[in-house]
Amino acid sequence: QVQLVESGGGLVQAGGSLRLSCVGSGIIFRFVHMGWYRQAPGEQRDLVASITTGGVTNYADSVKGRFTISRDNAKNTVYLQMTSLKPEDTAVYYCKAWGVREYWGQGIQVTVSS
Repeated sequence: QVQLVESGGGLVQAGGSLRLSCVGSGIIFRFVHMGWYRQAPGEQRDLVASITTGGVTNYADSVKGRFTISRDNAKNTVYLQMTSLKPEDTAVYYCKAWGVREYWGQGIQVTVSS
């Protein structure tokens, strides 16, 4: 059974930083691409950042220069370092793994106060 578990969310003031972690089990991490998505109330779930098995990264324009995605295959973990946070970054953040199939974490709340 594949599980992705996010951690590291919470409440932070604008301009602050958070680091999200997503630990996977039941999959061989180095064989799957990984990504972070977010969904604000009443909005669709959008890609924030992704990292391929080869380490190629991609970012939404709104987070370029502020967020960094990385992965540690030995720890089955993907990270999202978020800096210079803005109130509009407030959302539930989801971890996703995909290859032949795709898997989602349960999501974690990030709230940025102004």
